[in-house]
Amino acid sequence: MTVRVLVLNASPRPSGIIARACAVAAEAARAAGAGTTTAELCRMTYAHCTGCMRCRTTGHCSLPHDAAHDLSEAIREADLLIVATPTYWGGMAARLKQLFERLVPLFMGLSRHGLPQPRLKGHRALVIAACTTPWPFNILFGQSRGAVHEVRKVLGAGGMKIARVEIAGTKPMNGVLPETVARRITRQVTAALRKTEADR
Repeated sequence: MTVRVLVLNASPRPSGIIARACAVAAEAARAAGAGTTTAELCRMTYAHCTGCMRCRTTGHCSLPHDAAHDLSEAIREADLLIVATPTYWGGMAARLKQLFERLVPLFMGLSRHGLPQPRLKGHRALVIAACTTPWPFNILFGQSRGAVHEVRKVLGAGGMKIARVEIAGTKPMNGVLPETVARRITRQVTAALRKTEADR
């Protein structure tokens, strides 16, 4: 059975560093023989979570069907999830946060005692975060590291095994992804796919 990869691009910039990182990740996955789909969140329509909490008991979002429902199913079926986000105020992009708020029942259930239970245990994920802050200040000031931490919190609640790539100092790159970063992304995708195959 073909390994399935889903790439979530949370950047609003179609030619920015995150978009290019997504293209590199998708190409690496395809080169390894994986079936690969990329979702550009800023081109998709989904409503905000209303905080009704019904998903905690029903296990699915009760809002009218939209792209968040489709993405929930795509994430559930993916063997490797690649989440790529620019860094805003030391965190993930708003469109990604909005999506994650809708996907609580995908990642986490509750035991009869009210304790969180991961629902995607064993699935693998790669988080890619980019920021304008140069290295090592992107780490010291919690910029790309902050975005990675936020995404990991969600994916970790689902029980996923997570790797990361941080891209610092993007401003002087002028939309051109450095070859060293492209190679790092390719290595991480290839390693995650190898581990996924070994898990089967």
